[in-house]
Formats: sequence, C-alpha cells, structure tokens
Amino acid sequence: MARRAAARRGPATRDYHPARRTRSATPRRAAAPSSVEIPRDVNDTEVRVGDRVVKLTNLTKVFWPAERLTKGDVLRYYAGMAPVLLPHIRERAMVMKRYPNGATGDFFFMKRAPTPRPTWIETCSIEHSSGNVIDFPVINDLASLLWVINLGCIDLNEWYARCDDVDRPDYLHFDLDPGEEVGFPQVIETAHAVNETLRGLGMPTYAKTTGSRGIHVYVPIVRGPTQKDVWMVAKTISLDIAQRHPRLTTAVYRKEIRPRDRVHVDFNQNAWGRTLASVYSVRPRPRAPVSTPVTWEELARPLAIDDFRIDNVPARVARVGDLWAPVTATPRRGRFDLASLASATRRRSPRPR
Repeated sequence: MARRAAARRGPATRDYHPARRTRSATPRRAAAPSSVEIPRDVNDTEVRVGDRVVKLTNLTKVFWPAERLTKGDVLRYYAGMAPVLLPHIRERAMVMKRYPNGATGDFFFMKRAPTPRPTWIETCSIEHSSGNVIDFPVINDLASLLWVINLGCIDLNEWYARCDDVDRPDYLHFDLDPGEEVGFPQVIETAHAVNETLRGLGMPTYAKTTGSRGIHVYVPIVRGPTQKDVWMVAKTISLDIAQRHPRLTTAVYRKEIRPRDRVHVDFNQNAWGRTLASVYSVRPRPRAPVSTPVTWEELARPLAIDDFRIDNVPARVARVGDLWAPVTATPRRGRFDLASLASATRRRSPRPR
C-alpha cells in the first residue's frame, strides 16, 4: 500500500524521498536484557537476547594486531554500550561499512540489508532519485546491533533523518576535517570558533571527537526543513566561518585545491544520503579510538583523539553519563527551530537560470 501510494505521488526527486518501514516479522514477546555476556573462550556461539537468538562468528579473529583486540572485543564493547548508543541510532537507516579482516584490512560499504537475515531485522526502504529502492537495516535493539556488528562493522553510520521522514533531519552538523599539515590543537581552536558562531545564532551545540583526526559539532533542530535546506544553512554558516577565520579554516570542498594547513569546515556532509560515524562508534584506527562526546570545558584543556578508546569509554560513560542525551530529546524545547533561517537562506540563494 505504502509503495503504491509513493508511486502515485511520483518518483523520488532531489526534494522528495519516500521511505517504507518494514517491521519485524517476529515481534518481541519477552523483554530483552540491556546487555548480554559474550564468551571469550569460543570462536563461534549463539547468544540469547530476550526471545531472539543471535549467531556470532569468528570471535577470536584479531581486528587490531598491535593492541591484540579481537572481533569479540568489539562485540562486547557494543553490547555494554547499547543502553546509551541505541537512542542515537534507532529508527534510522544504517549504512554498513564492513571490515571482514579487521581495522587494518580492506573495507567495503553495503547499504542493502543482506539476505538471508533474521526475520526480526527491520528495514527502511528508501527510494533514490534513480528509482532504485534500497532496504537499509534499522538498529532498534541489542539483538539487531549485535547482528550488524557481527557482519564486520566497526563503526556505525546512520542517516540524519528517521525512517518515518528520511528527508527531514533531526540535526545539522559540522565535520571539522584537518588538512595534512594540521595538528589536533588547531582542530580544537576551530571547534571553538564554530561554537562561538553557532551560539551567536542562539543554537545549542554538542561536540564529539570523530575518533579519527577531527571533531564533529552537532546542533539538534526541530524537524521540519528538508535535508537540502539544512545543507544550505550549513553551507552559509561554514562559508561565513571560513571568511572570518581565513588563517585557521577553509570551506573549500575539492580536496586537491584545499589548503593543507587549514581545518575544513565540511558542510557537504549534511547532504541527502551522506552519513558520519555515530556517537560511541569505534573507529578502525590505532588503539581503537571511539567517537566520544566531550564538553566545551574539556576542549579548553589539552586533549588527544586517542584519549577515548574502546578500553576506557565505557567507564567514562558510567561516570559522566551520556553527554549527548539532549541531541536525541524529542521536545521542541532545547532544539533549535531552523525554519526561519532556512527560509531566509533559500531566499538569498541564486535561482537557477
């Protein structure tokens, strides 16, 4: 019915992206635990999560040789972090980035949920402008999370909008991507410049390390503007920041002409269909760093990306809680209403000839 209705409204376009949610074929009958024990002395096993059984394979396979971390260690990390992680990724299409041979091996992207798969894996079917419909997996619970990680996913890359309206995101963000000649202190300086600009606009801001080389700054917004409108606002702000901080930042998108000694304030990651590594994602880099929420006070002190790792982030979260909980809050209070700013940006944009 939903697919026929979408067809009557016409194919997907740049501003219209219909989606259809496929619910679990086997609804949960028993309450699922918030975590599970994953054994350390076996290579393959099955774990029960409520009334669902998840097959886990190659648990002893080494994913970080230098750190002697295994695929099982990654699964155990995500199992323990599920209570704080799941609110940030549920109800969203997930793009899978699979590392079958660990963090030091090759990877490949996979959008379509593989088959065969458990009947309780939910999907978000998104029609692209080409007319192609892709069934993305949706991670709403611990069993689904373990199933995806067992496919060899190290980090998680979810859509910015929920499946019920995949063209209206819940936040805008800025990916601070350092050039080859930039150290992390300059990235932190850039984050404060971005924060100053956003705060000047009345926006609430939340920062996290990328777990790679940069920092992500997110603004929770009232859902309404399309992804294109959010992208336009992010572009306008990024260009303004680059103009006011020319020795520190750049908004040049083409990497081959981008200054190597600047931090790229990347607005293009707000485009439809793009993703970033989610909060609490392990990253495939030395020491297994984690994309971790940090306070602006912490960013005023010396900090390094690998201060936050798979082996110490769970204890940090137990101590300070989920610093990004407000990003997923549903009430309008605490979220920025981008509608008027998006409308003004749209009016100022040149019309195509």
